Amino acid sequence: MTGQLAFVESPVQLLNVLEWAHTQAPDRAPGAAPAPGEPDGTAAGTPGTAPRSTDATPEGAAHTTPAPTPGAAHATPALTVVVLSPTDPMSRGQLRRMAQLARDEGLTVRWQEARGGRGALVRTLRQLAPPLRRAERVIIGDPFSRYVQLLLSIFSPRHLTVVDDGTATMEFAAQIGRGERLVRWHRKGNLGPRELVLAPVTSLARRRLAPARGRTVEIFTSLPVEAPAGIEVTENSYAWTRARFGPPLLTGGADLVGTSLVETGVVDADHYARVVAELARAHGATRYFAHRRESAEKLHRIAVDTGLQVVRPDLPLELIARRGPIGRTVVSFPSTVVHTLPLALAGTGVKVAVIEVAPEWLRATASPRAQGFLSGVAGTAAHEVDRLTARVTGATGATGTA
Repeated sequence: MTGQLAFVESPVQLLNVLEWAHTQAPDRAPGAAPAPGEPDGTAAGTPGTAPRSTDATPEGAAHTTPAPTPGAAHATPALTVVVLSPTDPMSRGQLRRMAQLARDEGLTVRWQEARGGRGALVRTLRQLAPPLRRAERVIIGDPFSRYVQLLLSIFSPRHLTVVDDGTATMEFAAQIGRGERLVRWHRKGNLGPRELVLAPVTSLARRRLAPARGRTVEIFTSLPVEAPAGIEVTENSYAWTRARFGPPLLTGGADLVGTSLVETGVVDADHYARVVAELARAHGATRYFAHRRESAEKLHRIAVDTGLQVVRPDLPLELIARRGPIGRTVVSFPSTVVHTLPLALAGTGVKVAVIEVAPEWLRATASPRAQGFLSGVAGTAAHEVDRLTARVTGATGATGTA
């Protein structure tokens, strides 16, 4: 059998590759609990906790771990995960932990310093060329990634699977369906010098991300997507997460989930900080789970102004919440978690609520598509997710929730 190759650049992408592999296991139906003798997410005898990474590979070194852990779940045969390592420390740390979980599931993991200074791009392409040529299926988590687009412009797999890396999956499906060039929803549509140079690569990659004669395309997602004809949509129900972790211990209060909307230039920082403070008061929240891209300065301000305990998770929030402890109510800004947490926490009694972003929160430089996209994310959340509003009412910064 020809191999299958997954390229991941974020912890959530790797989590969803694990979820996809779980559905492919020949001896287990999707959503089934682990069989006797299989790991259930327990480490050192502590139920529901993730095993600590024992990866001692030095930073900057590429490596492969081919042997499955004895007794591990039977993952998809010949699936190799290539981690195209990012540069920011938070993402790298979470990816190290996720890589160890993937090895525990029997997957082969290769850590690739794809952004490690001069010559890294050429070196990475040379090292990945042989497995790419052999791969029957390629799995990617971010079709907007310039790195992935470059790889797809050089090699054309027979079967392609796209897994979630956030709400951008919804925009990807829509843009492919409309035949548009691939542009992240929070960016303006004008082409800068870098985009002009890479336009031929992006154009070819877009064609290879679409189904064609001799090529199938699958979107494996927990999000409501409208895929064009010819693309197979497979539901991600977070069965692996539920089988491996929890159920969690519930605390009496609420937890807030942060977002990188300020860092991506979409939401005004002052509006965001005031709304977080009001939400904490209104819902009796005690913890703020930070997005891995949130700045230290912003998080410090939130902690000082609100008294919230700022938590920087060492795994994707779906695993942190399922492992617990977690609040009985989880309040989030529009993001992937308003779709994924109800699945991961199904049957636990946790209530998820989404805050709708008001137009006055947006920066003047935000993409014209931002408001509509964020409204779509909130509006398409699962029916059991509460929808809340919070509005800044003027220069005083007073907010209200309803």
